[in-house]
Amino acid sequence: MTHSGAGAVGRTKDAGWQIGVSKTLPYPVDTVWSVIVGEPSHWLGTAAVIPREKGEQWQSDDGTTGELRSRREGDRVRLTWRPPGWSHDTTVQVAVQATATGTVLRFHQERLAGPDERQRQRSHWQAALARIERALEQESGTA
Repeated sequence: MTHSGAGAVGRTKDAGWQIGVSKTLPYPVDTVWSVIVGEPSHWLGTAAVIPREKGEQWQSDDGTTGELRSRREGDRVRLTWRPPGWSHDTTVQVAVQATATGTVLRFHQERLAGPDERQRQRSHWQAALARIERALEQESGTA
């Protein structure tokens, strides 16, 4: 019995290829959230502003574009994400969750074109996490 590729690492039946990266940061949820929405250049791109209303468009200086799907303050933002040169939209969700030791910050991207794009995006979101962590360190004076 064969499966239709859903068993491949990073591939799901419904959302296609996907990637998730997360890290627990030693800061309160409100602090991490304020960097996510207040300084989206760390993860969304320079000059990007996260819309407040579902369906509103956003764009960064590098030409990456998208549309807000949902925004729950202090919890998560879900939006479409299409860099220049891509022929398809993907969906990105960034979420925060309080833990006993700080906040888990998660990036999840789905509807990727295949394993190569998935690997590139893994590196992209890992770098975004690192930029956010550096911003938090600088703001708290622990850098």
